Amino acid sequence: MTSPGTRADADAEDLDVEEALALVRETPGHGSHDNGSHGSHGSHGSHGRRDSHGGHGAPAPHHPADAHHQTTPWPEARATAERAARTAARAARRTPVAVPLDAALGLTLAAPLAALTDLPSFDTSAMDGWAVAGPGPWAVRDEGVLAGHAAPAPLIDGEAVRIATGARIPPDTTAVLRTEHGRSDERGRLHPTREVVHGQDIRPRGQECRSGDQLLPVGTLATPAVLGLAAAAGYDTLTAVPRPRVDVLVLGDELLTQGLPHDGLIRDALGPMLPPWLRALGAEVRTVRRIGDDAKALHRAVTTSEADLIVTTGGTAAGPVDHVHPTLRRIGAELLVDGVKARPGHPMLLARLKDDQHLVGLPGNPLAAVSGLLTLAEPLLRTLAARPAPEPYTLPLRDAVHGHPHDTRLVPVVLRGEGAVPLRYNGPAMLRGIAAADALAVVPPGGARSGQEAELLDLPWATGGIGVCFT
Repeated sequence: MTSPGTRADADAEDLDVEEALALVRETPGHGSHDNGSHGSHGSHGSHGRRDSHGGHGAPAPHHPADAHHQTTPWPEARATAERAARTAARAARRTPVAVPLDAALGLTLAAPLAALTDLPSFDTSAMDGWAVAGPGPWAVRDEGVLAGHAAPAPLIDGEAVRIATGARIPPDTTAVLRTEHGRSDERGRLHPTREVVHGQDIRPRGQECRSGDQLLPVGTLATPAVLGLAAAAGYDTLTAVPRPRVDVLVLGDELLTQGLPHDGLIRDALGPMLPPWLRALGAEVRTVRRIGDDAKALHRAVTTSEADLIVTTGGTAAGPVDHVHPTLRRIGAELLVDGVKARPGHPMLLARLKDDQHLVGLPGNPLAAVSGLLTLAEPLLRTLAARPAPEPYTLPLRDAVHGHPHDTRLVPVVLRGEGAVPLRYNGPAMLRGIAAADALAVVPPGGARSGQEAELLDLPWATGGIGVCFT
């Protein structure tokens, strides 16, 4: 999920991860303040209210203070969000945290993972069978050796003992004979059915690592396998970059939280959708508040929030009940991105509230909000969490996609073989397409023909990776 050309090679990606991790401990500093400007045209509209940007040009609101107001190109908007996060991380001086293994999934290691013990910590059987000493046949002891039990007595030549996978190897064992490779004669003596090689099916102590060996470097993402390795190496907690904290503010008096739409009221689709999506992007969602169209309540919620990022839904236009821009002006926020050359979602915005706090204003229409989420919130949250940027990739489009004359389009697609199939239901107020999608195709201004390569933004749950975990 990165703008075209921003991660040209692995070295560049690694450098960015190291840089982001360094920000956890750096002294405060300030990066460049990119101030695009553009008025939001859309608002909530699960939503359909006040949102007039459904894939075609919409009249821009009046900006008396800025006669040269222009929207920000899509790649530049994403880069601005990354830079804003770096500035915020420097200002916040965020301290690494010790996190229990069962809560560390998706976090980034802030300290190297060094083995606290040899792995394995003793010679262990790799198979069920018999531990044998010397050449066969062998007399078999009555009592076997099980995993988790005390050290067994040594074997003498010509002796064997039943052993379970993971059990300690008795001293003076020559090899482990697998169950399927041995047979007993009428006197109960054990015979091999194939050659026995010294040391076979024994995992020697320290085979995987020795105590103190570095297993994983700083910057590693805590996947399920990383958690397993950490547990095996003796860890109860991991030192990690803390999750960025997010507050979600749902705006709009027309929204229902249950039941069928009626009397001009509509269901809120973004309230249920955004929190798990933000968690999949690595955030800790602290609260979801429904503000309605109350300017005072919005001002109070924004000014009292202690989150790293505030996400609002709707209210970014210039109508009588669109209070996001007036609230930002009232508190002296700095607009870094005020509209993006992207469809759907061009009324999205990014504002710096404090050195270490930002606000992403999403349009109210659901697919437009998704576009804003992946354009502005994803790179900002990823950078704050010190996650590596996914490597950009492209696939050919199976069908032609109509484009906007001047703006980038983000179109839901499903991946089929070596191609991407655009989905029909891709209007700004529609969720049917994104609900079935694997990714969003980045369609340049003017559109794309069938067979043309398009950059893809994977959806978290479609990658089979860390993003499938929403808690």
